[in-house]
Amino acid sequence: MRAHPLDSEVRLTCVGRPKDGDQLRIHNHKMAQNSCVASRSCGSVSLTLTKSVHSADTWCGGNVVGGQHSSVRGAQDLYQVSEARFGSLGSAAVLSPDNTLPANAPRFGSTFGRADTAFPTPFFDRFEFAPDLGADIGSRKWWRGLATCAALCAMTYTLSPGLRALPASTPPAMGADAWEAARAQSIAPLAWGGDTGSRMAATDAVHSLTDTPERPTLQLNATIGQGDGFARALERAGVGAAEAAQVTRMTAEVVDPSQIAPGTALGLTLGRRENRNDARPLDDLNFRARFDMKLSFTRVGNALSMQRQPIAVDHTPMRIAGTVNNGVYVSATGAGAPPKAVETYIRAIASKVQLGNLDNGARFDMVVERARAATGEVQFGKLLYAGLINGNQATRMIQWTIGGRTEWYDAAGVGQQHGGFAMPVIGHKTSGYGMRFHPILGYSRMHQGVDYGAVYGTPIHAATDGIVSFAGWHGGHGNMVKLNHAGGLGTGYAHMSRIAVAPGTRVSQGQIIGYVGSTGLSTGPHLHFEVYRNGSVVNPGSVNFSATSLLSGSELVAFNNRLKQFTATR
Repeated sequence: MRAHPLDSEVRLTCVGRPKDGDQLRIHNHKMAQNSCVASRSCGSVSLTLTKSVHSADTWCGGNVVGGQHSSVRGAQDLYQVSEARFGSLGSAAVLSPDNTLPANAPRFGSTFGRADTAFPTPFFDRFEFAPDLGADIGSRKWWRGLATCAALCAMTYTLSPGLRALPASTPPAMGADAWEAARAQSIAPLAWGGDTGSRMAATDAVHSLTDTPERPTLQLNATIGQGDGFARALERAGVGAAEAAQVTRMTAEVVDPSQIAPGTALGLTLGRRENRNDARPLDDLNFRARFDMKLSFTRVGNALSMQRQPIAVDHTPMRIAGTVNNGVYVSATGAGAPPKAVETYIRAIASKVQLGNLDNGARFDMVVERARAATGEVQFGKLLYAGLINGNQATRMIQWTIGGRTEWYDAAGVGQQHGGFAMPVIGHKTSGYGMRFHPILGYSRMHQGVDYGAVYGTPIHAATDGIVSFAGWHGGHGNMVKLNHAGGLGTGYAHMSRIAVAPGTRVSQGQIIGYVGSTGLSTGPHLHFEVYRNGSVVNPGSVNFSATSLLSGSELVAFNNRLKQFTATR
């Protein structure tokens, strides 16, 4: 094997294929102390040069050992050589001079038969400007790197453009006409209230085709929106203004057009027109004018005729009963009772029973008006009967009108109270009036009201008739409503999640004024209820319920007969 010096490497050429155990030696007085070991495996020969301390003359040798790599432990690889095993006549290896010389030894170029020439190492190869700041902390080399880092940071800050705001012009506010056009051309015009029917105009690339034939008829579906008018819905669907007014007048013979329920679907058929600039004539129109009436308009010749189609409706009331598990409101609505009927039920029963202290297994019972149309639709009406079984106590109530005043009466003929206070919320009492340890402030102080724990969002009712004197945020009370009542009395309702009345509003007993929440200094959803007399706080427990209305004689007999009808409902 021979070593030929090149510009950047030494190439070793081996004539013939080494055998197992052959020793390869390279003599070079200029080389650093190196040795090499060759190995052969899997059909090829690999030769690796490694540094090794030897005599004054450095040498590099290779040892081919039966397919295994043999090298000096801890030595640094110089080069590797490989040889094809089958049909090969020789092998070659590449030696990197970078690993054969120590770091401080001079480097040599290619001699090509000339005397070796040594070149001095450049200054920047020996001087490191950016050393690793994680090593040799505190040394001269580390301080030099820190200075370099500080210089780079200072240069970056000096050359940075700064964070000055870029001047820009603000577009002027759009006028009424511009805003109307913009919202009509937006991606979602209905989201911006665009109800004009306008749309994006065609560009110059679109050419109008005036001679194309039109469809003879158009079948459309329209819907009357919330707060929309019947005639306006027809015009928006493409009906002419004159015909829309005519249909509205004919509809008024059966039902007031303003009383047609929002969401009512209109099925229209528009006929052929003579001129493209004219509105299509209305050929057919079908819609549900009332729960028990459907109207159809058909064109006969040049006139519209109206046909009434009555719908059979079953008015059998619906009875709903169940067990109170997580409050009356949640249990009743979960059983399928309409929410409005449940609210009426709670106001009626609360005048007789403390709903916040019901026994386990208490059962509610109610009868609600229900109308079932032959087409499958169902409508619920008012509450007709309210019953509650709490332990051994059974409460049964229906509405009865006497002397022009309609009230809820129990089975004994005793009506609701006209004075005193009703329960403001359906819940359980969690804290009374008097001194107590405040759970948030951490010290004892006067608790000027009564707390009722209830489910978040439970309606809060006015304890009696009055006028709203305050409605808004009230410090630690959070959202609060205060009512002024007759006789110098007042009530306060605190920690609401939402307020449903405004200052100056007149409210009646049982009217919803807000909903249970946990605003202000509160640890959970509940109602803080206060009572005032001449502006001073008093104990709410000193105000009792009272019942004054009482049925007797023939009124009581008729009342009981009516009550039996509801209790027999299945």
